[in-house]
Amino acid sequence: MIIGNHRSNGQVTPCEQCPLRSRPCLREFSAEELSFVKEFKIDELRVEPGASFLREGTRSEQLYTVLSGWAFRYKMLDDGRRQILNYALPADMVGLQGALMQEMEHSVEALTPLVLCVFPRSKLWDLYSRFPTLAFDVTWLAAREEQLIDEHLVSLGRRTALERVAYLLLHLFVRAEESGLVNGGFIQFPFTEQHLADALGMSLVHTNKSLKRLFITKAVRWKDRVFEMVDRPALVSIAGSDVTKARPRPFI
Repeated sequence: MIIGNHRSNGQVTPCEQCPLRSRPCLREFSAEELSFVKEFKIDELRVEPGASFLREGTRSEQLYTVLSGWAFRYKMLDDGRRQILNYALPADMVGLQGALMQEMEHSVEALTPLVLCVFPRSKLWDLYSRFPTLAFDVTWLAAREEQLIDEHLVSLGRRTALERVAYLLLHLFVRAEESGLVNGGFIQFPFTEQHLADALGMSLVHTNKSLKRLFITKAVRWKDRVFEMVDRPALVSIAGSDVTKARPRPFI
């Protein structure tokens, strides 16, 4: 059951005033591209925390760009165990799998109050046929999701518990920084230790112990969900790999 979703009631952010367009990490649209995206966008969807607006096994008639808020992609096992695949932040696209394939192979849940730009699947061919630059952008976004899954698989398969925690926090910090959500090295992360455990493929107890080991290094601080990047080189060293920024990156 999908709950907590409601439409914009006519209050849709004009594409010319989109708050994402001012972010330096995102590429600029040409006048023609912006005009098409204005036609492509048909609505905005507001989703309450805890509501799944895309479900595994369903086919979506829409795809979405996150305008504000956090979401996460996940799969559920028959016994109720959850694996979080990755997180979606502002400017990320979700629902492309359900729009292009027969059905969604994962679900997407709002982690915070979420605002989504809504695009109809029926107009996706217009984008590909009329605007190859935007078609490349959609391809880039799909390839980036594959890259994120690659890193996630490396963590689950080869990184130690401490390395997994360090890399995931570094990864989420960098992505939040790109989205303009970090202020002076501080950010209020919206997820809990259980969310981290479900993303890391670890028990809650193991995740808690690994976090405490990480805090002892003084590379980061995290209290009352406020996360502080204290020593990034130290965190990179613990994670065993850095997270690079792609600038300027596309969005729709």
